[in-house]
Amino acid sequence: MWLSKQVKPVSPTADADLGVTTIAGNGTGVITRGEVRSLPVYGPGGYIWLPGSGEEVLVIKGGPGGEEQCVAGARQSATPKEMLPGEVYLYGPVGNAVYLKKDGTVELQGTISIKGELVVNGEAYKPCRCEGGLT
Repeated sequence: MWLSKQVKPVSPTADADLGVTTIAGNGTGVITRGEVRSLPVYGPGGYIWLPGSGEEVLVIKGGPGGEEQCVAGARQSATPKEMLPGEVYLYGPVGNAVYLKKDGTVELQGTISIKGELVVNGEAYKPCRCEGGLT
Protein backbone atom coordinates (compact mmCIF):
# COMPACT_ATOMS: atom_id res chain seq x y z
CA MET A 1 0.00 0.00 0.00
CA TRP A 2 2.70 2.49 0.89
CA LEU A 3 4.35 1.91 -2.53
CA SER A 4 1.30 3.25 -4.37
CA LYS A 5 1.77 6.53 -2.49
CA GLN A 6 5.44 6.66 -3.48
CA VAL A 7 4.82 6.42 -7.26
CA LYS A 8 5.01 9.84 -8.84
CA PRO A 9 1.84 10.66 -10.82
CA VAL A 10 2.29 11.12 -14.56
CA SER A 11 2.15 14.78 -15.60
CA PRO A 12 -0.74 15.46 -17.95
CA THR A 13 0.30 16.50 -21.45
CA ALA A 14 -1.55 18.95 -23.63
CA ASP A 15 -3.08 17.70 -26.86
CA ALA A 16 -2.34 21.07 -28.47
CA ASP A 17 0.03 23.96 -27.79
CA LEU A 18 0.55 27.47 -29.05
CA GLY A 19 4.02 27.74 -30.57
CA VAL A 20 6.19 30.20 -32.48
CA THR A 21 7.77 29.19 -35.78
CA THR A 22 11.55 29.26 -35.92
CA ILE A 23 11.97 27.84 -39.42
CA ALA A 24 9.62 28.95 -42.21
CA GLY A 25 8.48 26.91 -45.20
CA ASN A 26 8.24 23.16 -45.80
CA GLY A 27 10.63 22.14 -43.00
CA THR A 28 8.69 24.10 -40.39
CA GLY A 29 10.34 24.38 -36.98
CA VAL A 30 8.31 25.41 -33.92
CA ILE A 31 9.07 26.21 -30.30
CA THR A 32 6.42 25.13 -27.81
CA ARG A 33 8.05 23.66 -24.69
CA GLY A 34 11.15 23.01 -26.79
CA GLU A 35 11.98 23.27 -30.49
CA VAL A 36 10.70 20.64 -32.90
CA ARG A 37 11.75 20.69 -36.56
CA SER A 38 10.40 19.32 -39.83
CA LEU A 39 6.76 19.38 -38.72
CA PRO A 40 4.13 18.75 -41.39
CA VAL A 41 1.64 21.58 -41.96
CA TYR A 42 -2.06 20.71 -42.28
CA GLY A 43 -4.90 22.92 -43.49
CA PRO A 44 -8.39 22.76 -44.95
CA GLY A 45 -8.76 20.88 -48.24
CA GLY A 46 -7.76 22.92 -51.28
CA TYR A 47 -5.80 25.45 -49.24
CA ILE A 48 -2.00 25.56 -49.09
CA TRP A 49 -0.20 27.70 -46.53
CA LEU A 50 3.37 27.81 -45.28
CA PRO A 51 3.88 29.66 -42.00
CA GLY A 52 6.41 32.46 -41.86
CA SER A 53 9.16 32.67 -39.27
CA GLY A 54 7.98 34.16 -35.96
CA GLU A 55 4.26 33.37 -36.49
CA GLU A 56 2.16 32.04 -33.62
CA VAL A 57 0.83 28.64 -34.71
CA LEU A 58 -1.32 25.87 -33.26
CA VAL A 59 0.63 22.64 -32.80
CA ILE A 60 -1.44 19.47 -32.43
CA LYS A 61 0.13 16.48 -30.71
CA GLY A 62 -0.86 12.88 -31.32
CA GLY A 63 0.38 9.34 -31.13
CA PRO A 64 1.51 7.56 -27.98
CA GLY A 65 2.92 10.15 -25.59
CA GLY A 66 2.18 13.02 -27.97
CA GLU A 67 5.47 12.66 -29.84
CA GLU A 68 3.88 12.98 -33.30
CA GLN A 69 3.15 16.65 -33.94
CA CYS A 70 1.90 18.87 -36.75
CA VAL A 71 1.19 22.56 -37.33
CA ALA A 72 -2.56 23.06 -37.81
CA GLY A 73 -3.01 26.80 -38.23
CA ALA A 74 -2.04 30.30 -37.21
CA ARG A 75 -3.68 33.04 -35.19
CA GLN A 76 -6.18 34.89 -37.39
CA SER A 77 -5.67 38.49 -38.38
CA ALA A 78 -8.36 41.02 -37.59
CA THR A 79 -11.70 40.03 -39.10
CA PRO A 80 -13.06 42.50 -41.67
CA LYS A 81 -15.72 44.69 -39.95
CA GLU A 82 -18.58 43.69 -42.26
CA MET A 83 -17.74 39.96 -42.39
CA LEU A 84 -20.71 37.65 -41.75
CA PRO A 85 -20.73 34.06 -40.47
CA GLY A 86 -20.11 31.61 -43.33
CA GLU A 87 -18.06 34.06 -45.41
CA VAL A 88 -14.45 33.32 -46.37
CA TYR A 89 -11.60 35.83 -46.45
CA LEU A 90 -8.22 34.69 -47.81
CA TYR A 91 -5.39 37.16 -47.47
CA GLY A 92 -1.73 37.32 -48.35
CA PRO A 93 1.28 39.05 -46.82
CA VAL A 94 1.11 42.30 -48.84
CA GLY A 95 -2.56 43.33 -48.81
CA ASN A 96 -3.81 41.01 -51.54
CA ALA A 97 -7.07 39.21 -50.71
CA VAL A 98 -10.01 37.16 -51.96
CA TYR A 99 -13.29 37.76 -50.12
CA LEU A 100 -16.16 35.32 -50.75
CA LYS A 101 -19.36 36.96 -49.48
CA LYS A 102 -22.65 35.39 -48.51
CA ASP A 103 -24.53 37.27 -51.25
CA GLY A 104 -22.42 35.60 -53.96
CA THR A 105 -20.05 38.55 -54.42
CA VAL A 106 -16.35 37.81 -54.87
CA GLU A 107 -14.06 40.72 -54.02
CA LEU A 108 -10.47 40.61 -55.29
CA GLN A 109 -7.80 42.93 -53.96
CA GLY A 110 -4.31 43.33 -55.40
CA THR A 111 -2.83 42.76 -58.84
CA ILE A 112 -4.94 40.21 -60.72
CA SER A 113 -3.08 37.88 -63.08
CA ILE A 114 -5.21 35.40 -65.03
CA LYS A 115 -3.54 32.30 -66.46
CA GLY A 116 -5.76 30.39 -68.80
CA GLU A 117 -9.06 31.31 -70.41
CA LEU A 118 -11.33 34.01 -68.97
CA VAL A 119 -15.03 33.23 -69.39
CA VAL A 120 -17.67 35.90 -68.72
CA ASN A 121 -21.33 34.81 -68.58
CA GLY A 122 -20.47 31.58 -70.37
CA GLU A 123 -18.64 33.33 -73.23
CA ALA A 124 -14.88 33.43 -73.73
CA TYR A 125 -13.70 36.99 -73.06
CA LYS A 126 -12.28 38.77 -76.10
CA PRO A 127 -10.82 42.22 -75.44
CA CYS A 128 -11.85 44.96 -77.81
CA ARG A 129 -9.13 45.82 -80.31
CA CYS A 130 -10.92 48.98 -81.42
CA GLU A 131 -9.10 52.12 -82.47
CA GLY A 132 -9.28 54.86 -79.91
CA GLY A 133 -9.50 52.55 -76.89
CA LEU A 134 -12.01 50.22 -75.39
CA THR A 135 -15.72 50.55 -76.08
